[in-house]
Amino acid sequence: MNELKKLNRLQVWFLALRPKTLPAAVSPVLVGSALAFKVGHFDRVAALLALSFSLLIQIGTNFANDYFDFKKGADGDNRVGPKRAVASGLVTPKAMRSATALVFSAAFLLGLFLVSRGGVWMIAVGVASILCGIWYTAGRYALAYTGLADLFVFIFFGLVAVTCTYYVQVGTVSLDAFLVAVPIGLLTANILVVNNYRDMETDALAGKRTLVVRFGRGYARAQFAVSQLIAFLMPVYLWYLGYSAAIFIPLILLPLAFSHYKRLSKSKNPQEQIVLLGDTGKLLALFAITFSLGLVLNKA
Repeated sequence: MNELKKLNRLQVWFLALRPKTLPAAVSPVLVGSALAFKVGHFDRVAALLALSFSLLIQIGTNFANDYFDFKKGADGDNRVGPKRAVASGLVTPKAMRSATALVFSAAFLLGLFLVSRGGVWMIAVGVASILCGIWYTAGRYALAYTGLADLFVFIFFGLVAVTCTYYVQVGTVSLDAFLVAVPIGLLTANILVVNNYRDMETDALAGKRTLVVRFGRGYARAQFAVSQLIAFLMPVYLWYLGYSAAIFIPLILLPLAFSHYKRLSKSKNPQEQIVLLGDTGKLLALFAITFSLGLVLNKA
């Protein structure tokens, strides 16, 4: 706590936006854009807009999470993970609430520029993304408190983010767009699995009924492993559908992925799990990069 108090205002806000979670915002845009490139319709302006929107949604969700978890007492002194800005007294609740509104407002305004590319229904996607970002921890039936957060992450940071990135560049959505979105959504959800695995006891005390709290750490390890398995089988399935062997590039990460599962299974203290949390985000980023390269090399 003393070290946190030494941070200047810029450093405090940088930590509050949770930089280790940002691969979850960048990865789907990277993969969706790579698929658009594969079919000959890459649009750098639309891709940049989609990336900016995705980053703002992620940051806004993190800010809202910081504020509402504090209000609900989930980030108390017994928290085993990194200290949060509001709970640590480094940012006032009012300031965090204002920052959340500012970031989500910026996301909405930025999203309006995508209407010219994807049509008015993009407004609905943007509003839904913002509302779910707030609902993640706000309200009596918040996603993170009812065990629905994993599904939310898979849908919005996987299926929605990838397919919408593809759509605003290509003008249509294909089966392939949904297929390439699946591993991104699953590996992003695994970041949440590790986070909730670490916080199981304190979440239970705070009434936060995550899937790990509901079903235990054995279930969490199984979910983590199955998500990894499906993610790494997707390149094989795409090859079966006619993609070239270049789509196998992400498979070089299999040993790393397996080591993550072993580390999760053997971890005994929160510090090990905090390190693994960051490494799980890095695996997502590396998978997105290698997967995107495989898609680009499959350009028709």
